[in-house]
Amino acid sequence: MTDSQRFTIRQHDEFERIGGWALARRSLCLTAFGMNVVDIELGATIPAHDEVPRDQEEVAIVLSDSPAMVIDGEEHVARPAPRPRLTRARAHRRQPRDEPARALIVSAPRTSGEPMGWA
Repeated sequence: MTDSQRFTIRQHDEFERIGGWALARRSLCLTAFGMNVVDIELGATIPAHDEVPRDQEEVAIVLSDSPAMVIDGEEHVARPAPRPRLTRARAHRRQPRDEPARALIVSAPRTSGEPMGWA
């Protein structure tokens, strides 16, 4: 097995892009979970959506600035740190306040894998 089959290394600026999304999952050839980086420009929003049809659990890790997240109609300010965990039962959208923001979005099917006892 060659190194290129065992691992993939890409810098953020090498990720394939669609608009403000850096497609980490596609660029790193991930198959077990989703992971993308989104830059949310001033005044921009990510449309409301939920992960019910795909049975996804999603975590948004804010990397810079403080976007507002509207979860089930209630606004929450997300500061840089792992904060919100969203289950398939929660409709949600992310909405910035008055400054640009960057977030890492990680998701996987709720039925995948086993919880690690030590973590």
